[in-house]
Amino acid sequence: MADEVSREPARDPQDLEPLLVSRERAGDVDGMAALYEPHAVLDGGDGWLTLGREAIRAFWWLWFEDLISEINGRPFSGDLALTSTRSPSGSVTAEVARQQSDGTWLWVISSLLPERVHPASRNPN
Repeated sequence: MADEVSREPARDPQDLEPLLVSRERAGDVDGMAALYEPHAVLDGGDGWLTLGREAIRAFWWLWFEDLISEINGRPFSGDLALTSTRSPSGSVTAEVARQQSDGTWLWVISSLLPERVHPASRNPN
């Protein structure tokens, strides 16, 4: 695993998802957690909220099978940005990132949403 000194910070909110994916692939759970503010909230999509960077670190240790593969566009509003991705299984994430005083970006809120399929789009077979 990489140590904190060698970790590239997010200079743009669009950097957060690729950094998360690359750190996941490297097995760097500490690096994944470092992408969140100290008091961030992660919604795992199961009705439970994970509060704080340490708890988010523990969450990522438990959730590796279905990580993000597709990065979507990012709307901005001042120092906030909305990020979203879709996994190969169809699960969707939604996050709010905030620009820090040094120009880097960290997630404030993160939500992992279960697969949502419109009933009309399901294959009846």
